[in-house]
Amino acid sequence: MPHNLKVTYREAGQGDEVLVLLHGFLCDARCWRPQLTGLSQNRRVVAWDAPGAGGSEDPPAPFTLVDWSHALAAFLDRIGVERAHFLGLSWGGVLAQVFCQLYAQRVRGLILADTYAGWRGSLPAETCRLRLARCEADASLPPQAMAARWTPEMFSAHASSTLWDELRPVIADFHPAGFSLMARSLAETDTTVQLAHIRAHKVPTLLIWGENDQRSSLSIARHMHAQIPHARLVVLAQAGHLSPMECPEAFNAEVHAFLCL
Repeated sequence: MPHNLKVTYREAGQGDEVLVLLHGFLCDARCWRPQLTGLSQNRRVVAWDAPGAGGSEDPPAPFTLVDWSHALAAFLDRIGVERAHFLGLSWGGVLAQVFCQLYAQRVRGLILADTYAGWRGSLPAETCRLRLARCEADASLPPQAMAARWTPEMFSAHASSTLWDELRPVIADFHPAGFSLMARSLAETDTTVQLAHIRAHKVPTLLIWGENDQRSSLSIARHMHAQIPHARLVVLAQAGHLSPMECPEAFNAEVHAFLCL
């Protein structure tokens, strides 16, 4: 698989410490605006658009999370990052787990937010099948219809209309091919082996979850915490699936405290 795909990204701050932000599906680097602003005072913060999202090139099919991990490693090489902390949200959190096993020497620590042990590792088989079927059908929706259909699932009932307005254009810019590949990668992945690697090597790990996450419930958070007992689990009150956007101050405070340990 080619790993020299065109990748766009945003960054802020500078320093020897680097934090790499890995977004979820239907998102891109724009969803990390509060983290690029709030976590870059004493470190370099980099948010990529994964291949198949944002301004980046679509990857060829088939493309797995192993392939995305190799693409991430090649991207980090190009921007001069050898070792970093990785913050992965939803699909990006699954990518972070796979990357950590493949490139353990490049990982200083993991922050896993509102994510899964892959859909296959966290959801019943029928739920996994239905999610994938829905994603493959929705990939053909017009941009605005896609945004209207998916935005409500990403936030809690407490989210402001301003947040909805910020997310809608991001979702409307989705890549049909990239979205389908990301959904399939979630449906085909069970990160039990990766979680065992994180546990065995005691990789510093923080789990952050929105209390009202409609897509990845707190039961998934607790299951993953049981698989990584040395990790700390933080639950953000009244936040939904995109907790870094919905509760940025509380989210950033937890990340900053973890990075300063």
